[in-house]
Amino acid sequence: MTYARRRLLSILLPGFLVALCALVPLMQQSADAVSDPPGPVTGNATYFDGLGMPYGGCGVPQANLDSPDFVALNVYNTPGDYTFYPRPLTGADLSKAGLWNNGLNCGRYVQVEISDFCTGTNDGAQNQAFCRNGSWSPDAYNGAKLTMLVADSCGDSNAWCRDDPYHLDLSKDSLNRFVKNGAAVGDLYPSHWNNRRVTWSFIPAPGYSGDIDIGFLQSAQVWWPAITVSHLANGIHGVEYFADGAWRRARMNGDMGQSYVIGGTTSGASQFQIRVRDVTDTLINGGRVYSFTLPSACSPQCGAPYTKAAYTTSDGSTATPTATPTVTPTVTPTGGAGVSCSVNAQVASTWQGGFTSNVTVRNTGATTWANWTLTWTMPAGVTLVSAWGSTITSSGTTWTIKAPSWATSLAPGASATFGFQAGGPSTPGPAGITCS
Repeated sequence: MTYARRRLLSILLPGFLVALCALVPLMQQSADAVSDPPGPVTGNATYFDGLGMPYGGCGVPQANLDSPDFVALNVYNTPGDYTFYPRPLTGADLSKAGLWNNGLNCGRYVQVEISDFCTGTNDGAQNQAFCRNGSWSPDAYNGAKLTMLVADSCGDSNAWCRDDPYHLDLSKDSLNRFVKNGAAVGDLYPSHWNNRRVTWSFIPAPGYSGDIDIGFLQSAQVWWPAITVSHLANGIHGVEYFADGAWRRARMNGDMGQSYVIGGTTSGASQFQIRVRDVTDTLINGGRVYSFTLPSACSPQCGAPYTKAAYTTSDGSTATPTATPTVTPTVTPTGGAGVSCSVNAQVASTWQGGFTSNVTVRNTGATTWANWTLTWTMPAGVTLVSAWGSTITSSGTTWTIKAPSWATSLAPGASATFGFQAGGPSTPGPAGITCS
């Protein structure tokens, strides 16, 4: 039997989203909940008919995707647990995150290769084995490949979306476009499908050229400027906007990883400046600044699912300067056995009820510091909102900061920089810092 998972449509009526946001604050994911697979991985594959309306899980309408070939990644990794947990996943629920990673893998590309066919029942039933009463068998389609774009999420309550961490949900129209020996296979679906296995890995955008695209989402307006950033070279992990003389971390629009809610250069302005961080949390194009205005078609609000914004750019090194940061003096924390480090924290920007900080940690010892970790105490009333360049968890006033997956160790004299957005007062800063 061939099973086709069909996407439920998400319908947002003009004006409804703005009203909703006035009642419920937009949530922001914290740092990476999961790391990339260590290499090519194999999992079950299903298919779905297309993105919902007006846009898919990444916040980009299907008509505006860079590729007609797209996939959905698992929201959850909860084997045997088919409960729906609130999205984006926060706090203790972060341990339940799948490779959707709260939207942080949106806009990336995957190289997908067809693997074995199931000769039995592979229906994704809860608490049942994959490929029951049969076996996985190679056939003539093994080795067919296709490059696909991460554009949606799979949060369904079936075994594929919960029990198989490397499951991919593929766009149905892409199945017969897989290529082997220089030609499309043509007839993989439906007779040779049966939710077979695939092997896949993340890759940079193939043949990338040009620059990003910026568009306003349906119902966006001056007081709710929700944008989508697409045409990405290496995914997107954050957007920063310039307002009232300082760069501020934008909030992700739920867990739609390519959509962020920004602010004007001054309160209520229709002029915007942003810069973008990629999947490595690095500012793209050397910190290039993108300047644009709310299109005239979006007065009083955007009616179309996507309204493209024309922009101008300036080099990051000559961009409008940020506000002078508040510097917390370098401290020498208590070190674990064989560990010596220094920590320098800077409050980069503040506003009523919140702030962002940039932190540099340096290995001042004589040996490599593996899997670097900091622990510190924040004043009561300070809450973690998001982080970049590290994985930060909080338990009451105690924060634990761990090395990012791409830079787990620090050689003697080497340093790493990370940052966070928090709610509450920016002073006093962290205290009781311990490195281990």
